[in-house]
Amino acid sequence: MLKVNEEEFEYRFGDNGPKYLVKGPNIDVGIVVIKPGQDFQNHYHTTCEEVFYALEGEIDFYINNIKVHVKEGELLQVRPKESHYLINRSNKNFRAVFIKSPHLQVKDTVNIENPTVDKE
Repeated sequence: MLKVNEEEFEYRFGDNGPKYLVKGPNIDVGIVVIKPGQDFQNHYHTTCEEVFYALEGEIDFYINNIKVHVKEGELLQVRPKESHYLINRSNKNFRAVFIKSPHLQVKDTVNIENPTVDKE
């Protein structure tokens, strides 16, 4: 058994980005915050699938360069090798739980060029 509190962990970029709460042995779980006007590098995972459950706000995902709008209460599943780029065009923080599976000892993230997105 493992019990943790979100307050025990730090976001990658200070007050935003991903924050892992659990890494392994079978899944990785964390929280991600994307502030208004921010984006997160387009990337894909060679082996892992990733699920996002939106807790607060809304955001545009680009899955294989196709825009998918996600808002509070919605869940998005991204399969292995599907690229995903996030951009927050709202005036509120986007906050979501993410789950990656399976847990891998080696990084399976491949960063790629950001898609061309429509200006809103």
